[in-house]
Amino acid sequence: MSTSEMDNNQEYVSKIMTGIPGFDSVAEGGLPRGRTTLISGSSGSAKTIFGVQFLERGIVEFDQNGVFVTFEETPLDICRNVRSLGWDLNEFKNNGKLMFVDVSPSPGKNITVSGEYDFSGLIARIGAAVNKVDAERVVIDSIGSLFSQFEDAGLIRKELFRIAAAMKAMGVTSIITSERSNENGNIARYGIEEFVADNVIILRNNLDDEKRRRTIEVLKFRGAMHQKGGFPFTISKRGIEVLPLSAMSLTQRSSNVRISTGTKELDDMCGGGFYRDSVILVSGATGTGKTLSATTFVDDGCRNGERTLVFAFEESREQLLRNAIGWRKDFSEWEDKGLLKIICTYPETAGLEDHLLLMKQDIEEFEPSRIAIDSLSALERVSSMKSFREFVIGITSFVKEKQAATLVTATTASLLGGTSVTETHISTITDTILLLRYVELMGEMRRGVTVLKMRGSTHDKSIREYTIEEDGMKIGKSFDNVGGILAGVPTQFVTGEAEKMSTMFVETAESVRP
Repeated sequence: MSTSEMDNNQEYVSKIMTGIPGFDSVAEGGLPRGRTTLISGSSGSAKTIFGVQFLERGIVEFDQNGVFVTFEETPLDICRNVRSLGWDLNEFKNNGKLMFVDVSPSPGKNITVSGEYDFSGLIARIGAAVNKVDAERVVIDSIGSLFSQFEDAGLIRKELFRIAAAMKAMGVTSIITSERSNENGNIARYGIEEFVADNVIILRNNLDDEKRRRTIEVLKFRGAMHQKGGFPFTISKRGIEVLPLSAMSLTQRSSNVRISTGTKELDDMCGGGFYRDSVILVSGATGTGKTLSATTFVDDGCRNGERTLVFAFEESREQLLRNAIGWRKDFSEWEDKGLLKIICTYPETAGLEDHLLLMKQDIEEFEPSRIAIDSLSALERVSSMKSFREFVIGITSFVKEKQAATLVTATTASLLGGTSVTETHISTITDTILLLRYVELMGEMRRGVTVLKMRGSTHDKSIREYTIEEDGMKIGKSFDNVGGILAGVPTQFVTGEAEKMSTMFVETAESVRP
């Protein structure tokens, strides 16, 4: 038989979709069908939730019944604990979709088994439950409790192999959960669990700079492909939701349609306004007018009948309305007409993964043409640099897919200038950058604006002076004969001084030439 004929006759490992949002992208199709997967994680890492969600999604989304084998919590406790996620396991039980196999210890009893023992009885009970509800999915939670009851670890390993083999013989796709001692130690607490399963998934709940960050990693799939590395996830009202950055692709549509910034002079500087699908970063020190730029952008969208969504992380709704009125822009009118929605949240109320999911849901529901986020700097302070960059990539790719023009603000650390637009270099992800700067000249503090970057379009390269007046931003002429503005050390030259210095340099060079 030729090599090509062998390849054609080869049986590939098929997969079963879990239905857990985002995870099937990481797993490239789900869990290998008919095999056992070990879910390992420290206490509180969401192992049981993963197992229950695997069964719940199987019943609701794929019409695949399940069996839950519990070694620790009673079925009653498990049903109560997941009610907050909207999962009614009792209903599934009553409808013959789900069956529990209760092996949890009785209260007050401490059982230790020594000598010969096998799990034939347990396997028989699981097999009977699988047959009764015609199950295709089985979850065993958690095998860690077995080690506290049995002294012989070698015996447990042998019997766990028997359980895994029995699951495969039954034709079910099974999950076994196990605890880890810490986030970065052995895969499982007793060092033998990972050798029992065909597949291993690790759940982590790391503490990074006093902030918790949950990640999921597919460590191995025997005979099947998967994404490599850890991926952030969160627990929402719908259960576990994984945020796989690797699943995103650069396939967004591109628009040549221009929209106004809300300021005519700024439109001219941008070559006719922003592109419809662009992400715009307004960067500057405190008080330079970043929120004003966002307010003008929002007001212009509403005036043109565009649905506009504002995410505010530093000011309340009442503050935003008051500030807008101060610039002669009535946000209340746009709210009443259904053109504007303002969502104000303290960054500290949730992790960045939760904020990202909630923002996506709000965008899906409101379907805006314009979005303003004020400010990214507020979100940056409640996360690690890695989490923040993942958040920015996640939200920018999502809004570009929706073709919603999005303006975000960020505060620079330096008052007068600096070497970077943002400390985390998110400027590389955006399409357009407006840089607002203070300019100190002759003992007077003035303001300057420049279009630092604009993809796909020519734009004004000059730094132009602007003032903040009652009706908004007024952009004037460029700063002539002034250098060093962006570096924070503006220097003013007398007219013709630069030409004089150049001439003196040439004359000096000529005089010393041999």
